[in-house]
Amino acid sequence: MRYFFSSGEPSGESSAVLLAQAIRAVDPDARFEGIGAERMRSAGFTMWRDHTGWASMGPLAALPRIPKLLATMWRTAFHLKKTKPDLVVLVDFGVFNLRLAMTLRRLGYAGPVLDVFPPGTWLDNAKKAREVSAVAVPLTAFAHQEQFYKSLGCPVVYFGHPLAGEYLRRPARAAPPADGGTVAILPGSRTGELRHHLPTAVSAFRLLKARRPNARGIFGASDDRAAARIERAIARARLTDVSVVRGVSAAIAGADAAWVASGTAVLETALSGVPAVAFYIITPILVKHGRTMIKHRFITLPNLVLEREVVPELLQEEATPQRLVDEIETILRDPSKQYAQFEALRQALGPPDALRRCAEFAFALARSAAGTLGNPS
Repeated sequence: MRYFFSSGEPSGESSAVLLAQAIRAVDPDARFEGIGAERMRSAGFTMWRDHTGWASMGPLAALPRIPKLLATMWRTAFHLKKTKPDLVVLVDFGVFNLRLAMTLRRLGYAGPVLDVFPPGTWLDNAKKAREVSAVAVPLTAFAHQEQFYKSLGCPVVYFGHPLAGEYLRRPARAAPPADGGTVAILPGSRTGELRHHLPTAVSAFRLLKARRPNARGIFGASDDRAAARIERAIARARLTDVSVVRGVSAAIAGADAAWVASGTAVLETALSGVPAVAFYIITPILVKHGRTMIKHRFITLPNLVLEREVVPELLQEEATPQRLVDEIETILRDPSKQYAQFEALRQALGPPDALRRCAEFAFALARSAAGTLGNPS
């Protein structure tokens, strides 16, 4: 079968690669094309467009990108109508991908479209849910969203979170020495995230070093551009005992705890058994807009899933270097308290074979489109 994946940022691209690898297990001759970057290229995808630099923080930052993204969306729609892949898989990046699916349907495209991580998971937006269901098969990773779609009478598919069984939780660690410890620092992947988070993270590590002279820091960079920016920030601040690695897994592998920009990386960190402090800072002008949209007490995934604060959240004015150090010190002195809640998180995300079941469902849709199988439902 031929599969086209559309992702718009590193976290979605990572999920796309995981799902494609799982599809290969049930469809060894699968061919993949898509919108992505280096991870998808390395995984054997034929690249239709590179999404590097697409993601932004908020509507104002997105404005300059709209003409290019709109043009790419139309070109992609016409490309898909012409090439007719057996399955189109949309992975996160809701505004672009929903518009792509709607445009495909307007052009008369009749093939199956699978929307993985459909938009508005925690916003309970009925209009958006109906829009997604009208043009694609929503494949949600969260029981909350499945229940919301069903309450509206909208079709939805749920097998559990695809990442749930993909991370091996390490054994609990003892507290590091009082003068040391290794902290992973994950400032995010978007340009805006790095701009807002790096100065705070750098200052926090400097404060931590004053308290713990033997502390080490490991920055996780999403790609080469992020790594270069992090290295420049480290050099300007003259930090010592820090290194820069690629990706979340490499950054947290030897860490006692982590500072993590809120997003999928927090979930990956928790599933790996690494206690963390989440933080997020946006442009002040966007704060009011964001608060009108958010209907839940938390924004960090582990906290949203369990409906309680598992991972401390420091947002906006609370995300100061001092607060980051205070919270990470609490964890370093006793990592067991947060670690004890990770099993409940794993259980709440659904069965460990969710990724395999998602892949089998995607394969069934593709086969149905190819005319070799009846309706998969």
